[in-house]
Amino acid sequence: MDKNYITVDGTRVELAGEKNLLEVIRKAGIDLPTFCYHSELSVYGACRMCICEIEGRGLQPTCSTPPEPGMVIRTNTEKTMRIRKMALELLLANHHGNCQTCEKNTNCRLQSLAERLGVKDVRFPNGSQSQPVDMSNKSLVRDPNKCILCGDCVRMCKEVQGIGVLDFVGRGSSVKVSPAFGKGLNEVECVYCGQCSTVCPTGALTVKSEVDKVWKAIYDPEKVVIVQIAPAVRTAVGESFGVLDGELAMGKTAAALRKIGFSRIYDTSFTADLTTIEEGTEFLKRLETGEKLPQFTSCCPAWVKYVEQFYPEFVNNLSSCKSPQQMFGSLAKKYLPQDLEVKPENLIVVSVMPCTAKKFEAARPEFAQDGIPDVDVVLTTQELVKMISQAGIVFSEIPPESMDMPFGFKTGAGIIFGASGGVAEAVLRLATAQEGQPNRSYEFYQVRGLDGVKELEATINGETVRLAVVNGLANTRELLEKIKSGEAKYDIVEVMSCRGGCIGGAGQPSPNDMDARERRKNAIYDCDRVQTLHNAKDNPFVQEAYRNWLKTPNSPAAHHLLHTQYKHRRRLTGEVIEVQEGAANDKVNVSVCIGTCCYTNGSYDTMRKLMDLVEKKGLSDKIDFKASFCFENCDKGPNVEVNGKVHGQVTPDKVEDFLEKIIEPAIDGVTVKA
Repeated sequence: MDKNYITVDGTRVELAGEKNLLEVIRKAGIDLPTFCYHSELSVYGACRMCICEIEGRGLQPTCSTPPEPGMVIRTNTEKTMRIRKMALELLLANHHGNCQTCEKNTNCRLQSLAERLGVKDVRFPNGSQSQPVDMSNKSLVRDPNKCILCGDCVRMCKEVQGIGVLDFVGRGSSVKVSPAFGKGLNEVECVYCGQCSTVCPTGALTVKSEVDKVWKAIYDPEKVVIVQIAPAVRTAVGESFGVLDGELAMGKTAAALRKIGFSRIYDTSFTADLTTIEEGTEFLKRLETGEKLPQFTSCCPAWVKYVEQFYPEFVNNLSSCKSPQQMFGSLAKKYLPQDLEVKPENLIVVSVMPCTAKKFEAARPEFAQDGIPDVDVVLTTQELVKMISQAGIVFSEIPPESMDMPFGFKTGAGIIFGASGGVAEAVLRLATAQEGQPNRSYEFYQVRGLDGVKELEATINGETVRLAVVNGLANTRELLEKIKSGEAKYDIVEVMSCRGGCIGGAGQPSPNDMDARERRKNAIYDCDRVQTLHNAKDNPFVQEAYRNWLKTPNSPAAHHLLHTQYKHRRRLTGEVIEVQEGAANDKVNVSVCIGTCCYTNGSYDTMRKLMDLVEKKGLSDKIDFKASFCFENCDKGPNVEVNGKVHGQVTPDKVEDFLEKIIEPAIDGVTVKA
């Protein structure tokens, strides 16, 4: 008799490799509630909302219990329902609720489960004190008063993005989720990708809204407000209104934006075409000279900040091209004031992006002229949906409209920028067409899909080119380490910080899981297929831009408007943390950097070994040890500062020699008070 099944609420369910009971139960058509469970993250098992009764075993969490043949499970008994409701009440008791004004109102899992489970009263008092809301980050708002300690953000940042700026601190009733040392999110290594907010079930982490700022500009009679819409937005904005066709949703979005009051509606895919030409030309030049290879794409601002912080040795390998968003801003601020008969300072450029890091990017000083930013405001897809709703526009019923020219025309190459592999494919289309094969298929399936890393070899100008496509920053770290060690060698690497690329940006509407990203990916390529043109160089308005303004790709004029320079970025402020008490001015000052680059190279072990050796030699009373965050010498870490002078590459195996040759001589002549 076949025993490969379990019984769920009286229904026999066959096992097919599910990793936990929760997956089997959901396969049986029962949606057990969860807060801390995500199929793409490790199992945490903290919220206990998914408990069931297993015959012979009692109450068990289904997310962390593997299925075994013959199990008999009941999910909705009196006991499980009572425990779920009590757990929910306890969460609500510690939750500072202002649901009516919360960014997650009507889209909050805590709120929806309270309604679903019939929780009308909370019997437990709220004993927690209100904590300050962190508004310091340009892209995100962190409200610790709404945190339910599910740990989703912690695991997302650590496991998927490989950064770990959030973690649990404290013990018992004092435990909370926080950045290191209670810093604001803008003071730590946050790259503004916002993926933590995509998994947060409450309003503890939300996108920083700039909707009011846009409405204010629209209502100002002196301002002319224009808008650009990113490629990935077309596949997601319609989801919130039941319109799943990407091109139809884009047409309706253009119509809605005109009704809202925007003067001109443009497509960022236009400057994605421009980026393809500039970046492709740059790559062919590097390939010819063999310099600064591999060339990394620079379209993703979270990735750019990541490499500036963690791998500054690769900064010069970044393409010097601005992102399509910033290229559009440069062109718009340079050439549209005259066409629209408006003073440059009164032209407001708004971007609608799937990405929270674009808010940070637009505020970078590199992207401003005489103090005026090229892009004034960045809205996410979520914020655009909110504006459409605020305006009372019935999205599904309005007829679609076209974009404005010239920046509203695009090819399929610009559209596919929204999916992982799209930038690489657009460059491949350009480069292989230059090879004298205009009829070659324009679709490169090898670089498509949601896999973390994809590889391809292509022939360009008779030379074999090795290409990699990576999405997710944890995957990126692994790839960079392989490149550093020589294990992997590529000529060009496309990097997107979010899984699936821009289609999975943190500014996209919920649900924003991998299933939603798969649908959006397919929609992106469907939009490409219905375009007449598929190669960026064939865009007639891009050709016109070169004739009228930019001359030739990578020309001085093009470099002035469309290119930039990136640099090493300090991750944390230079605050010093005391390691020993009783610091005295007459001691030798030794500071060990524990910033990210130094830490990953072993600085903590360096500090620990150094302190042990000093204690062993009886020199503790002559040295003042401290830990600092950054000496701006990241490519030579671990770094140790002795009396104001920074010494690099002080790895744990070099500590004894360093103590003998650097620190002990510094002790000579120092008078220590009794």
